[in-house]
Amino acid sequence: MRLRSLNGIQFEQMLRGGLYAILAKEEEINELNVFPVPDGDTGLNMRATLQHGLKDVSGIQDFGAFMEKVSDGMLLGARGNSGVILSQIFRGFYLAVRRDSRVNVAEFRDMLIRGYKTAYSAVDNPVEGTILTVAREGIENIRPQITRETGIDGILGMYIAEMKKSLLRTPELLAVLKEAGVVDSGGMGYITIFEGMLNALQGGKQASGTSDPLPELHDLPELSAPDTGFFDENTVFTEGYCVSFLLQLMKASGYTPRFNENVFVKDLRSYGNSIVVAQVGSRVKVHIHSMKPGRVLNLAQEYGEFLSLKIDNMQIQRAERDKKIAAKSKKLKETAHKPLASVAVANGQGFEEVFTGLGCDVVLQGGATMNTSADDFLQAFRSLNADLITVFPNHPNIFMAAEQAKTLCPERRVEILPSRGMAACYSALQMDIRDSSDLEARLESMRRGLQNLVEFKITKATRDYESGDVSVKKDDYIAFSTGGAAASGETLIDAVEAALRTVEDIDERESVLIFTGEDFDPETEDELTERIGEISPMLEPAFLPGGQPVYPVILGVL
Repeated sequence: MRLRSLNGIQFEQMLRGGLYAILAKEEEINELNVFPVPDGDTGLNMRATLQHGLKDVSGIQDFGAFMEKVSDGMLLGARGNSGVILSQIFRGFYLAVRRDSRVNVAEFRDMLIRGYKTAYSAVDNPVEGTILTVAREGIENIRPQITRETGIDGILGMYIAEMKKSLLRTPELLAVLKEAGVVDSGGMGYITIFEGMLNALQGGKQASGTSDPLPELHDLPELSAPDTGFFDENTVFTEGYCVSFLLQLMKASGYTPRFNENVFVKDLRSYGNSIVVAQVGSRVKVHIHSMKPGRVLNLAQEYGEFLSLKIDNMQIQRAERDKKIAAKSKKLKETAHKPLASVAVANGQGFEEVFTGLGCDVVLQGGATMNTSADDFLQAFRSLNADLITVFPNHPNIFMAAEQAKTLCPERRVEILPSRGMAACYSALQMDIRDSSDLEARLESMRRGLQNLVEFKITKATRDYESGDVSVKKDDYIAFSTGGAAASGETLIDAVEAALRTVEDIDERESVLIFTGEDFDPETEDELTERIGEISPMLEPAFLPGGQPVYPVILGVL
């Protein structure tokens, strides 16, 4: 018997199956990076994004309402390009089903179509051979085969099979994948999620190999008493209660038969306002504001029993809201107003201290192995009292999360500067004219700081690798510029020299900033200084503690 429709609870269990599937393959997906260093971690980013979406959702029967919560959570928790694109696909899912309490076969098909279209529109320059291609071809290539008889599980089976074919073609569409001999990691992660969803739908085993129910992502918080300052024996109660419940209509004797939605709404008007009643089959979703919730519940129980029930004291809610608004307003007033404030992403205590010393207002954690989320940026923007906020993402995989946060914060003027590395950010912050009131001049000066610097990240290769003219053996060193692999060498010092010699105007450059990482050997400092002097007598090396993982040295050539 084919499954012909889904509710929110069923889809929640499917998504949890997808979460645990990608968790089990996280490292495998990470290893598909097109560069031979742990730079981006697609599996981790996609898993973290989906996990954030499922963080605070449980037992929501209404499919559209469930997808709204999941989509909002993923939107704020998105990490890296793959996570942001995944969140946009799920945003499309929500937009397709936002009015649906359940989805049937046709609606599920349309959801998959709306998902990839939303993601394409969210990407400024969509690249084929990525998760976008896999999601698009997966549904479009099976679209003519879907009928009412196909079933939800049938769609998923065909969707996954077609996506796997598409994934195998990604190296033909994207040269960098072909050069590295891998398929697209984002596409692999997306397929893995849907394989876990189908497995959960069919009642199969978990990724861990057990048939136990999917564990919750977090323990439910204990009920806590509200602040007694909001409500005590002297309070004049005027606001009433917000009551919402899902009612299962019952056929047994003792219940009023033949539920009539119009009659029920008319009876509810005697007890409150803001009434919303939606019947789907034998279940009724109800929302009402009432001074006498007991009477509302008694009326509802004449027809059936509660599947879920929530009652909130609106007087306490309003007082809590007013307190938060007052606290936020006070905080903004207490925060000294600045014409311009800066937000930067850093990975390494040294970089954090350097950026702060250069006047950066908020330094967020993030980098190659853990990308900063949209929510991290959003909270930073809202904490600043400034006419202009400049943002330095400092990693290619973090730009989309910053852009997403910008769209969610229209009340601030936010300018995201194209800083693809922390050395470039250092140069831009140094160029800021902090005592100037001319915001546009300061902005232009920081942009020049980014343009004037050539940056290299140098690390040890984890496998043999070739790209263009660059060839490196496992355990040798490779230097990356913003354009990709730039140079290599058997030792770290050799790789530094090779990287600097690729700078066409190296004889006209004056200094080399050398940000040392966790794995930098201080004993090599003298030899490195000597080698730099041989390249160009005009180059002045300056060693700064960056503390970054993965890259023993990050160079900034000025």
